[in-house]
Amino acid sequence: MNTDLSGKVALVTGGGRDIGRWIVYALAKAGASVIVNYHSSKNAADETVAKVASSGGRAIAIKADVTQAADVNRLLTEGMKAFGGSLDILVNNAGGLLARKKLDEMDEAFWDAVMAVNLKSVFLVSQAALPYMKPGGTIVNLASLAARDGGGGGSIAYATSKGGVLTMTRGMAKELSARNIRVNCVSPGLINTTFHDTFTPDNVRKMVAGKTAVGREGESEDVANIVAFLASDASAYVNGESVEVNGGLYFV
Repeated sequence: MNTDLSGKVALVTGGGRDIGRWIVYALAKAGASVIVNYHSSKNAADETVAKVASSGGRAIAIKADVTQAADVNRLLTEGMKAFGGSLDILVNNAGGLLARKKLDEMDEAFWDAVMAVNLKSVFLVSQAALPYMKPGGTIVNLASLAARDGGGGGSIAYATSKGGVLTMTRGMAKELSARNIRVNCVSPGLINTTFHDTFTPDNVRKMVAGKTAVGREGESEDVANIVAFLASDASAYVNGESVEVNGGLYFV
């Protein structure tokens, strides 16, 4: 199985912490040079880059708000200058719940903010990356189990945005096949991250973990390993697919 990414260049949005950090580690371990995008987590991004370097890999951190076109274009310009002018792998990982709000608690600004960080960002970064992507390139988008089951309490906006990522992945896979670019998606379930530390009570986490077929929460590395597989030639005949990483909690 060929998962060697030597000589390839990758961009990971939201790559400084949690799942994004482990995706950076997995791609770098396989040989890729990695652009680590971050917005507010500078220290975490710098730590991620330092760990890659300490293992003999190549990575740089670039701050950019991936909900803003001008920032996204700057991110691609700076990243390409650093690593040779072409891109092989794009991982659209940036996103978040922002807050748990029920339908009657949300205002328009909150709805727009959730859509921007989870869905608009995928559009902006993918569009900006295309001129730099080689034939044979891969795009991996991060959706969520919430896209399948509607999410937990107060996550209608988040679940809807991630459902959009699933649909966009399929559309991109069809459209970009003419350029020999594959597009796939990973949909994590309950993963042990600061996302759930912030938004999910411990008793709910224990209950959900107990319902999985494997009896535990997932780890960021569990997701990262699948992303690295989809980014590599080992998945050359996989396109427009969503890989569910949820421990058997939900079957598609």
